[in-house]
Amino acid sequence: MSKSIICTAKDEAQAEAIVLRLQAHGVLIENISVMVTESGASHDIGHVKTSKAPEGATTGAVAGATTGGVLGLLVGVGALAIPGVGPFIAAGPLLATLSGIAAGGVSGGLIGGLIGLGIPEVEAKVYKERLDEGHYLIATHIKDGDEEKKVKNVYEELDASDVTTTSEHSA
Repeated sequence: MSKSIICTAKDEAQAEAIVLRLQAHGVLIENISVMVTESGASHDIGHVKTSKAPEGATTGAVAGATTGGVLGLLVGVGALAIPGVGPFIAAGPLLATLSGIAAGGVSGGLIGGLIGLGIPEVEAKVYKERLDEGHYLIATHIKDGDEEKKVKNVYEELDASDVTTTSEHSA
């Protein structure tokens, strides 16, 4: 069963350091997801506004590949509006799932989407609060215990907050 190890980073510099360190430790870029509110993102992050997951992921990946910033490094950068929450920029495997929520107008918004990804409700509320404060949410998708230990060590070394491990559910 796949798992995700999730954390928050207080700003873009910390998020970028985490992503780069994960890559240096052998984590594939396609296994890293990052999410930030549009207002919390810098102008260096490439994104395309869309709520159509497949088209948005493809277009966002092209835009992300041509610009700097931590999200520019990741697969499928796109912007989406989550009902009752507002605009977010997401990249990686989270984008497709959350884009489906945004496109479908799923009630429960971001918290419901995070719960759908296997995050307990209490933690989903904490992540929403952190995102509202401009923090970055980082999810690293792993397959085994060795990867889990490696990712947790990176998060700890770089002072990430709100670290949790969750089993992934298909949404």
